[in-house]
Amino acid sequence: MIELKSKREIQLMREAGAILKKVFVAVKPMVNEGITTEALDQVAEKVIRDSGGEPAFKGYRGFPKTACISLNEAVVHGIPSARKLKAGDIVSFDAGVKLNGFYADAARSWLVGAVDPKKQTLIDVARQSLGAALAAYELGWRIGNISEIIQQYVEDRGFQIVRDYAGHGIGRQLHEDPQVPNYGKAGRGAKIEAGMAIAIEPMVTEGHYAVETLEDGWTVVTKDRKNASHYEDTIVFTENGFMNLTSDEVF
Repeated sequence: MIELKSKREIQLMREAGAILKKVFVAVKPMVNEGITTEALDQVAEKVIRDSGGEPAFKGYRGFPKTACISLNEAVVHGIPSARKLKAGDIVSFDAGVKLNGFYADAARSWLVGAVDPKKQTLIDVARQSLGAALAAYELGWRIGNISEIIQQYVEDRGFQIVRDYAGHGIGRQLHEDPQVPNYGKAGRGAKIEAGMAIAIEPMVTEGHYAVETLEDGWTVVTKDRKNASHYEDTIVFTENGFMNLTSDEVF
């Protein structure tokens, strides 16, 4: 069942999203060769707690850390550790915040060290596919319209979109209805209404979209071990359009 949010509830989600923006501002400059993913996680937790929020992921279904930090072939749900970043690593950093009973969720991907054009394009396409869907948004859409644009944008640029994981509704719970696949057909899925809040999160692969979960029970990697990139924002739809509650970009 989809729970539409009131203006007051949207404002509470916006405040949670503002904390996530602070997390990205703090963490992004630290993404350099030699730092551990555990150190990035610790900074994220400190920013969230110092801002009055709670890390949404820590303890969720047993997840042990504040952020999911997934490197290179890891798509999502990587567990922060003593692993040090190396030049050329793709770092997909996903975090959530709970504040005053409401959630926000967002992810970014960054490249360590000198720019590698192929890897940077992979990162850019994940981000831009979300932007393309939002830029095209029209009243009366269904979730499938978002899904189709993301898939088309990604595939037109020679990459693939993960099928096994999707975006989701968000609000009082971290994961709510509806599911928001990153592939599909326009006109299908739930109708987008004012007050609907969703986390849209393209997961883009350099090679085949097939994935598998490692023995740690969390880290999802591409089966062909080619690189992946993840981007996510929390979006709320209104009578007149939408609001991106976690964006640091201009679409």
